Amino acid sequence: MSLTDRDQGATSAPGTPPAGGRRPGPTVAEVVRTVTVGDLPVRITGYDDSAVGPADAGITLSIRSERGLSYLLTAPGDLGMARAYVSGDLELQGVHPGDPYEALRVLKDELRLRVPPLSEGLALVRGLGWERLLPPPAPPQEAQPRWRRVMNGLRHSRARDSSAISHHYDVSNAFYEKVLGPSMTYTCAVFRSPDDTLEQAQASKYDLVAGKLALKPGMRLLDVGCGWGGMVRHAAREYGVKALGVTLSQAQAEWAQAAIEREGLTELAEVRHLDYRDAPREQFDAVSSIGLTEHIGVRNYPAYFGFLRDRLRPGGRLLNHCITRADNRAPHRSGAFIDRYVFPDGELAGPGRVISEVHDAGLEVHHEENLRQHYALTLAGWCRNLVDNWDFCVSEVGAGTARVWGLYMAGSRLAFERNGIQLHQVLATRNEPDGRNGYPLRPDWLP
Repeated sequence: MSLTDRDQGATSAPGTPPAGGRRPGPTVAEVVRTVTVGDLPVRITGYDDSAVGPADAGITLSIRSERGLSYLLTAPGDLGMARAYVSGDLELQGVHPGDPYEALRVLKDELRLRVPPLSEGLALVRGLGWERLLPPPAPPQEAQPRWRRVMNGLRHSRARDSSAISHHYDVSNAFYEKVLGPSMTYTCAVFRSPDDTLEQAQASKYDLVAGKLALKPGMRLLDVGCGWGGMVRHAAREYGVKALGVTLSQAQAEWAQAAIEREGLTELAEVRHLDYRDAPREQFDAVSSIGLTEHIGVRNYPAYFGFLRDRLRPGGRLLNHCITRADNRAPHRSGAFIDRYVFPDGELAGPGRVISEVHDAGLEVHHEENLRQHYALTLAGWCRNLVDNWDFCVSEVGAGTARVWGLYMAGSRLAFERNGIQLHQVLATRNEPDGRNGYPLRPDWLP
């Protein structure tokens, strides 16, 4: 089947061959028809004025340049689309760039791709020109591929972890304030009702963590990977706990310490710019890890949970809160878009793996809870904030980075809704040698 045989739905036909007899290259519409099957759920337009798909579609993908087409052809899948979209060479119409959720849902559910037969693929490439297979330089928001990151050290070495954390978290505190809201909390909230505000849900999350840890005035809490100090400040302010948080992000530590001083919590709360492995070698009454496990590497779980166990006094409690795969068979490493644009070197394991590693580190698991649906609601709230503050966010970090965030958060929301990924809280204790741990017969944080 030739390219022209697959032209159903295109609004502009192939050009007439010039006098020399050489036929012009295929249009963007023809390229799209070559790599898709069936009716298109969206309208797709090209820089050459060709178009394919229903004219009345609610969503339009505009390929605005030859570079955009090259991005799509040289890195098929989410990476090529991300490159074209982040660079502005692919535009989505019908959705806001701060929340392209509906476009992603339609594409995932209804767009059917195909690998063309060899002869058809070769004809396509010859028509486009072989130079189209040379990948254009990636947008500046993209991290280096994994094989080049070795220049920063081995995966999950201290230097490389610091670089990865900086790539994601040292964007702009002002940007995060607009997207995350007043709580400055970049982890899954807990909704008692879908009508809860994001701030109410984040406070509920911190109260849930505090309840599971049985925090009381005078206790000492270590919060590893503390972000902007949300849990540290909440524990100090609401529970009278002396709390220490550590984060690898210099920007987070500076913002958090300033917030502690602003709220008059310096006698109880502190945030330090530290690798969690350099946290004080002393024992705490409780340890919380909210959103750090995703960054440490699955092969480092034994050392990580062993470190957390050693920071607990006998009878102390650990609460580990992290994103997981939906099962234990899924690959640990993230997809290309997440790895290059969002969380370089991030890894996820199944919930069973996390629980097994906690047990094997010498801790006893008492309770586990999946908050998957809560994270979908959280991400929807962050996207609303990004939409509402779009102009400010673009002025702060640039249009490309703002588009990365809209794409990443909307795509993650879809993944949580579809059970592609989950969010698990695991509560464990460090027991006395004789098995005593002070844990009640029934959970003491429930009514």
